[in-house]
Amino acid sequence: MTPVQAIIAKELRGYFVSPIVYVVGAVFLFIFGLLSYLYVGFAGAQAIQLMQMQQGGMAQINLNDLVFRNLFASMRIVLVIILPILTMRLFAEERKLRTFEFLMTSPIRIHEIVVGKFVSVFLIYLGLVGLTVLVPTVLMLFSDFDWNPIWTGYVGMVLLGALFLSVGLFASALTENQIVAAFVSFGMLLTIWLIAGLGSLFGDTTAGRVISYVSYMEHYERLVRGLIDTSDLLYFGSGLVLMLFLTHRVVESTRWK
Repeated sequence: MTPVQAIIAKELRGYFVSPIVYVVGAVFLFIFGLLSYLYVGFAGAQAIQLMQMQQGGMAQINLNDLVFRNLFASMRIVLVIILPILTMRLFAEERKLRTFEFLMTSPIRIHEIVVGKFVSVFLIYLGLVGLTVLVPTVLMLFSDFDWNPIWTGYVGMVLLGALFLSVGLFASALTENQIVAAFVSFGMLLTIWLIAGLGSLFGDTTAGRVISYVSYMEHYERLVRGLIDTSDLLYFGSGLVLMLFLTHRVVESTRWK
């Protein structure tokens, strides 16, 4: 077993023996299911109105626009709130339990520790996202829709979640208090979100485009609409690498204190 695999196994055991992953998972799936139910109900109401206008004719509604696009767009709010709770323990708990020093003196490199902790929480997140595929699978039995925008929406949700988790990992490396780590992560994610509004104030200018690019809003929205652009993939990839690098630097700096 490699050091990274050992870290992943250790973190996964820690997650599944604590109530955090079960509570976060239950809330995540409940909200996803509730939003799906509400948007499907809204789409049904729209279909009934169209049938009445057409005097009993068959109404054609677009589930991709009425249900899935709204569903994926709403989930970014849920991820901002939930994922910091999932990542707050990664380094903060090590400091609180005084096992951080043992981790630093072990024959494991810092980048292996950072990657192992990130991959462990990312695997849990992938498991939760995978369970949500049940919703479009069930809807497929009752209606026809295009799966391509749904898959791109899931790609967007996975990439956005990976970015959020890396921010949470960085925040957890800054403190030994898990609550503080969660609030720092939430504050950073909310700030990056609000940068999109600042960019819109500058309009279609160079400064406006640069500021808007920093925010994950427009990158995620394009994926939700079914558009895959290299610049969006580059944004999420570079943001993930940057946050893991900053986490590495924070953890490394503790060796000299």
